Amino acid sequence: MALVLWVALGGAIGAAARHGVNVWSGRLFGTEFPWHTLSVNLLGCFIMGLLTGLLALRLSLPPEARAFLTTGILGGFTTFSAFALDFAMLVERKAIVAAGAYAAASLLLSLAAVFSGLWLMRALLQ
Repeated sequence: MALVLWVALGGAIGAAARHGVNVWSGRLFGTEFPWHTLSVNLLGCFIMGLLTGLLALRLSLPPEARAFLTTGILGGFTTFSAFALDFAMLVERKAIVAAGAYAAASLLLSLAAVFSGLWLMRALLQ
């Protein structure tokens, strides 16, 4: 039960951070394209790469702490359910090229961000 509470606390923190990014990116870039979700997914994937590298190479944390950070904070911050909805909205608006670009950028850049985070942490810690 303690593990679930740690995940829930982390999820609240991650969700609040996500909301902050949504508001910030909407003001900065507008809302016609889902920049908010793309920004959150890229940042979250990069942080996941950093954190995973750190946990694997240098930091031994108990399961509650790992769950708090990964499933909780990052899980509350990054969601591909939002990605799917944003994609569907672009398709519904007949913005097919934008939808395709959004899907491709989300997938490819998020994967690149995870690998970049892993590479950076390995370079810093080895």
